[in-house]
Amino acid sequence: MSYSLKSPQLIYILSEKSYLGAKNLPVIKINYYDRDIDLSKFDALIFTSKNGVEAIDRVGDEWKEKEIYSIGSGTSKTITKKGVTPFYTAKSSYGDDFAKEIKDKIKDKKVLFLRAKVVTSKLNEILRSNGIELSEEIVYETICNSDELSAPEDGSVIIFSSPSTIECFFKRFNWLKSYKAVVIGSKTAGFMPKNIKYILSKKQTIPACIELAKNLTLSQNGVK
Repeated sequence: MSYSLKSPQLIYILSEKSYLGAKNLPVIKINYYDRDIDLSKFDALIFTSKNGVEAIDRVGDEWKEKEIYSIGSGTSKTITKKGVTPFYTAKSSYGDDFAKEIKDKIKDKKVLFLRAKVVTSKLNEILRSNGIELSEEIVYETICNSDELSAPEDGSVIIFSSPSTIECFFKRFNWLKSYKAVVIGSKTAGFMPKNIKYILSKKQTIPACIELAKNLTLSQNGVK
């Protein structure tokens, strides 16, 4: 049995990208770096977010000729949209687990990790400790949006999809007792303020978080 939400605007995604069933509250922005990267030296590329894909695609098409290792379905979807089939998509959406999955697959390759300015995983350390010839290039950073934004409505469900969304949200807004928090994974949950209760999504994708938030909204509207 399916239900239509009485108040779909009560679910908020804290990014610029739109998702069906949620309202955007872009507390973060992606700042892409202009980099002149010589990809000819590398056999394989590692992406741990779609932003890394977007960043290198701004440089040119040479990256599409490399062996691509992607952290999850969302990143792989972006890669596929660029006309490339990832060589490997991780089973886990956590960087540390991803590193353990691919360490044997890239053992004899020259690998480039296209990354954010700040990373929370130890993917690079794990790969190097396993003898991987790994280079890193910072191609983007996540910054807090300084534009004027309105606070979420009373009773909203807020989806936190990264440590940056947590940092930038709480810099801008006070937490109301009527809010509910959905967090995308345990790594991100570790950055939540200790006094804020949250529900952890079992699957580390934003659509899964939205479905979880819908159930919370339906429950508070009297539908269980």
